[in-house]
Amino acid sequence: MIGTTTSAQAAAFAPALATWDRDAHADLRGVVVLHRGRRVAERYYNGADPDALHDIRSAGKSVTALMVGIAVDRHAIASVDDAVETYWPQSAGHPVGAVPLRNVLTMQSGLAAFDEDPASPGNEDRMDAAPDPLAFLLAVPKADPPGSRYRYNSATAYTAGVVVAKASGESMRHLAGQRLFTPLGITAWRWDADAAGMTKGQGNLWLTTRGMAGIGEMVRNGGRANGRQIVSARWVEAMLAPRVDITADDPFADAYGYFWYRKTQDIAGTMIPVSFASGNGGNKIYVVPRCDLVVAITSAAYGHGYGQRRSEAILKAVLASAVASGACRTG
Repeated sequence: MIGTTTSAQAAAFAPALATWDRDAHADLRGVVVLHRGRRVAERYYNGADPDALHDIRSAGKSVTALMVGIAVDRHAIASVDDAVETYWPQSAGHPVGAVPLRNVLTMQSGLAAFDEDPASPGNEDRMDAAPDPLAFLLAVPKADPPGSRYRYNSATAYTAGVVVAKASGESMRHLAGQRLFTPLGITAWRWDADAAGMTKGQGNLWLTTRGMAGIGEMVRNGGRANGRQIVSARWVEAMLAPRVDITADDPFADAYGYFWYRKTQDIAGTMIPVSFASGNGGNKIYVVPRCDLVVAITSAAYGHGYGQRRSEAILKAVLASAVASGACRTG
């Protein structure tokens, strides 16, 4: 259960959020800050409110990683070392079928899928336009040995969602409702399916800013919320562990885990590791164990680089307030 703010706590963080009332771009939607599970700051912008649903874009990939963990916890998926074809027999004989799930989760599938290249055979826009996304995925050729190269793409996150559905025998959307959102107390949400009827593991998940914060708080607590172990602590630890150095690929992250990012922020000489989910436009779930903080941001700056820069600036302002108030542990 997420607690409410106190006036003393609010005073530490509210000024940092008020700064963005004057932002030149009218597409910031909301910021929620939790400290030890209590809302210590919350602000909405440009007509948004706590009940508004937002398409969090690729931050949904990080929720897909949680769904893989739930499938592993339920023994529907035996191991992330298993190949995709273990759970999706129709993929046998196709490049995607031979990829270990572990490499799917770290964007190292080896498939010829790269979302920054419109000509890439597995580019997300091509997949979204396909009349049969499953057939499209089966036709994506191999480019590299699995595990050898990081290439950000939505096709692999979609693959993870397909594996969850095939292994569980139900749609990922239905499983998420039963095993994730309901236990978290999240009642307002939407997760779109594609033309093949598959939940879109690559994104198109709609949540409120508070809902995003609730997911972040569960992750900060090792998969536990409302007195229940929703995702195993073992999976959360494995999911957040930095597995691939992506400093050369992403200016906003140092490393990549299982569809979650990691970056160490330097706040006035205090080094603070941050794990986060990230979506187009600046949609973020920042999890900061050293400061007992979660920062959720919704933003509609889709396709604009300033959205990512703005969200990181908001995070840094919140962390600066936390450091100044002595809320962050050092060492």
